[in-house]
Amino acid sequence: MTSTTRARTAEETALHHAQNAGRVGAGVFDARGLLTSLPGALRKLDPRHQIRNPVMFVVWAGSVLVTVFAIADPSTFTILIAAWLWFTVLFASLAEAVAEGRGKAQAESLRRTTRETVAIRLLEGGQREEVPGTSLRPGDRVLVEAGMLVPGDGDIVEGIATVDESAVTGESAPVIRESGGDRSAVTGGTTVLSDRVVVRITSKPGESFVDRMIALVEGASRQKTPNEVALTILLSTLTIIFLLAVVALQPMAGYSGSTQSVVVLTALLVCLIPTTIGALLSAIGIAGMDRLVQRNVLATSGKAVEAAGDVSTLLLDKTGTITFGNRAATAFIPAEGATGESLAAAARLASLADPTPEGRSIVELAEKEHPGIQADPAHGDAVPFTARTRMSGIDIGSRRVRKGATDAVRAWAREHRATLPEGITRVTDDIARRGGTPLVVVEDTGSGIVTHGVIQLSDVVKPGMRERFARLREMGIRTVMITGDNPLTAKAIASEAGVDDYLAEAKPEDKMALIHREQEGGRLVAMTGDGTNDAPALAASDVGVAMNTGTSAAKEAGNMVDLDSDPTKLIEIVAIGKQLLITRGALTTFSIANDLAKYFAILPAMFLAIHPQLGALNIMRLATPQSAILSAVIFNALIIVALIPLALRGVRYTPTTASGLLRRNLLVYGLGGVVAPFAGIWLIDLLVRLIPGIG
Repeated sequence: MTSTTRARTAEETALHHAQNAGRVGAGVFDARGLLTSLPGALRKLDPRHQIRNPVMFVVWAGSVLVTVFAIADPSTFTILIAAWLWFTVLFASLAEAVAEGRGKAQAESLRRTTRETVAIRLLEGGQREEVPGTSLRPGDRVLVEAGMLVPGDGDIVEGIATVDESAVTGESAPVIRESGGDRSAVTGGTTVLSDRVVVRITSKPGESFVDRMIALVEGASRQKTPNEVALTILLSTLTIIFLLAVVALQPMAGYSGSTQSVVVLTALLVCLIPTTIGALLSAIGIAGMDRLVQRNVLATSGKAVEAAGDVSTLLLDKTGTITFGNRAATAFIPAEGATGESLAAAARLASLADPTPEGRSIVELAEKEHPGIQADPAHGDAVPFTARTRMSGIDIGSRRVRKGATDAVRAWAREHRATLPEGITRVTDDIARRGGTPLVVVEDTGSGIVTHGVIQLSDVVKPGMRERFARLREMGIRTVMITGDNPLTAKAIASEAGVDDYLAEAKPEDKMALIHREQEGGRLVAMTGDGTNDAPALAASDVGVAMNTGTSAAKEAGNMVDLDSDPTKLIEIVAIGKQLLITRGALTTFSIANDLAKYFAILPAMFLAIHPQLGALNIMRLATPQSAILSAVIFNALIIVALIPLALRGVRYTPTTASGLLRRNLLVYGLGGVVAPFAGIWLIDLLVRLIPGIG
């Protein structure tokens, strides 16, 4: 697949997911969805579930208490108050059930991918045996041929194949998975379309990627985030304060000669405590994670989603993230005194045991340009590439052939009391300036170091990167590209991609050091990557987004997995994180602000009989004390239903300053929270006053 085709496919996939997200968001609150979620909402009336939410548990307890009074001494007023208190609890449960319902629908489509499979397990000695996929354990090696389902999560250790991942990612175009490099991971339930591969299983039955995904989108493993816990504590504290205030009100009412009924006091308490945000808090958190799933991002915790909203530094691995990652050998440039054939032969020899795509491309280019080079050696000890040495090669007797980064090879030659020719530095600098990656090929013949020349590897920056990084800059996020390339290559790629800074010749410990430096400054750090060497940094960062094309180690280390393997998806992740925080703050502001109108509705009504002058506070001109109290209780219940779509959709996020965000929040949701109840309670009172025994 060409880079142009890949770019077009990525854009079409992004558009497809955006359209799907729009359709889901638009239809989140239709009548059918409500009816489907109603049984789940009724089950949540169980006190064992309600007690997890202190605010709504108080409402539940008040509903039970008023119901007892309605049965013992029935009256129209008491029965209606009891009914609407139960509706308040039900609507709160319905908000959570609707949010969970979308996740369960997505989980059901994922569950269809977890069909029972038969795996071909490879035994020592080359024997094969057919076993159920559920019997596989980490470390087992299985053979997967064209047309077969991958029986479990794992890494390809032999071969290359095209894989259909549409069951998991929604992307219809097949992808290439191969041993070595950062595109070796395969997911259980996907289908191999061509060739055959050997997969080493990395997950236990029931703990696969799809299994975890199902549990997360269903909400079964969702835990409260630190901000959510803090807000719950605040709401609980406010509830206790209002509870004490209402309890203390009765002795004062008795002293003034206007003892209040338990029903009225309960109605007052329910209207004064922050029931709106208490009812919607869980739905907001579930909806935030659900919006990520709609965009093909799996978050392993709500904490990561919240942290994304406060990220100020983004670290990106270059290969496979900013660039397509399919670096390939494009030219052999012999050193002075060497020939193209000798360079190709040495480069091929140093790459025979290199399983990475780059290593295979070197072998292919050498055989294509020089078909007559010598055959494979009969014996030899391979020297694998490591992030620390940044070299690979082979030892055959007294011959030691090496290829690697310029400075690494120069240091290796210096250890053998040799230096690289000056012309090599000019060639590698020129390749690096043009955005390529130079590899120097040298050989220790036993009698001295021979420099054969330079291999040029080329990579391509993914389209649209500059524009996306500009958007991150508008959000106040600083982008840093991390690469093992030399500084010149890193500078060229960074300039082309439009990142703010770069870290060249980075080892795993360098990435960790950079993350710790950023975090020590009080900044939250996000990291995207796809390779095993990215795993420590992904684990150390506050938000670690692993690419689905990456290795199993990377996906295990991160707290998010991008199924589309689009590194710039972090723009959407950050926006969703900010949207989650803004939505929670906006509805908290609204919930506390709309208590003001309830004061004007209920408190004057309670004491109007003994203090007629309180009638001046009846600015809504409510008909009777009973209609005022009942109207406030009904509004308190209905406002929850009215705000469910906003809680699930989220408040729209636009890049702005903190002061601008606070100003908008106070004007829209603070002032709106004051005005809306006055209008709502007044309109409800117009209907309530028509009820016999109330008006």
